[in-house]
Amino acid sequence: MIQQVLSTLVEVIVPLAIPVTAGALLARYKNLDTKPLLTLYLYFLTPAIILDTLANAEISFGDVYQTIAFALLNLLLLWLVSVVLGKLLTLAPPEAAGLTLISTFTNSVNYGLPLVLLAFGQLGLDKASVYVIVQMVIVNTIGVYFAARSQFNVKSAVKSVFALPAVYAALLALLLRGLGLQLPQELASGVSMVAGAYSPVVLAILGAQMVRVQAGHTERNVQLAFWTGLSVRLLLSPLIALLVLLLLNISGTLFSVLLVLASMPVAVNSVVLAERFGSSPSLVSRCIVWTTLASFLVLPVLITAVGSVQP
Repeated sequence: MIQQVLSTLVEVIVPLAIPVTAGALLARYKNLDTKPLLTLYLYFLTPAIILDTLANAEISFGDVYQTIAFALLNLLLLWLVSVVLGKLLTLAPPEAAGLTLISTFTNSVNYGLPLVLLAFGQLGLDKASVYVIVQMVIVNTIGVYFAARSQFNVKSAVKSVFALPAVYAALLALLLRGLGLQLPQELASGVSMVAGAYSPVVLAILGAQMVRVQAGHTERNVQLAFWTGLSVRLLLSPLIALLVLLLLNISGTLFSVLLVLASMPVAVNSVVLAERFGSSPSLVSRCIVWTTLASFLVLPVLITAVGSVQP
């Protein structure tokens, strides 16, 4: 099992490294401006991938209910942890907002889905798609609120959430499924084509951000937030996810898949939101890099531990 997991990680890392490296090289030698890419991501690519995924995924109502309950309760507990730690450490608002993004959102799309497919097979991927859809909706609604509060008041932050088309894309997909309808083939093909650009663009943004991370950030707030974020994401988040799964009496393959996805590294989306809304993007980028590197050791152990769980 350990050899299988290590092989899976290698097969995932190599494809992901291509857009990340491209973004890093463009930022280093061509001074890539990521601002237009952020707008493209938030207002075009994200609604497309949400609509495409939600409209086509094989979803059972039982899995949907349990997955939504898990995602929301897990998010609430992680948010409470990040808020308490931010206050105890007296973090400045940008670092506190960055810590919230680091603690609450995982890289379940670009890294998690291929990992789950190879570790748990098609059954695992089907169950993972529900969680991924819920995460995409949460990141582009509640995540924007978390990030925007560092510079806006509550009213402005809430308004910024509902200004995003991702919310309405999810509602449209749910409406179509509820009515048993599908988009016309021409439109569906166009949406799928746009959705296919999501991962490389977001990963290229990550690569550009990684290049701009400087080793000299030694301010107390940034250092405290950095080590705290790493501890929450790598140590506390799997334990909190396990607690929530036990409380909700989730078992079998869904248990294994949700535990792994909730323990993934910091979401690439977090740095996108952090840069757009001024939530300490340098801090978030550093945590993405180091939690991703650490995951190559943590995730094989976790997957091996839950591998014996059967549906």
